[in-house]
Amino acid sequence: MSFPDSNESQDKPVNEEEFNAQKENILKQILSGEARMRLNNIRMVKPDLANLVEQYLIGMASQGKIRSPLTDDQLKQILLSIQQPKRDFKFNRV
Repeated sequence: MSFPDSNESQDKPVNEEEFNAQKENILKQILSGEARMRLNNIRMVKPDLANLVEQYLIGMASQGKIRSPLTDDQLKQILLSIQQPKRDFKFNRV
């Protein structure tokens, strides 16, 4: 029977905190203030969508495709392109 090493359990939260700090630092560099506020609002309502957008933005920044901070309007366009189209259902009564 193996017991979890106490060092392993302590390293994981620290790495996660470092990762989140790095992620926030990168997002501060590539998003304008309004865009960051919009992303934070989205995170409160749809955390999965916010994480997806963050991963997309960080990937674009790491490839050098984002040179200046994104505006709120540019973030809106990215959100529209990422979200799946909503399906409308119509029922015909007979």
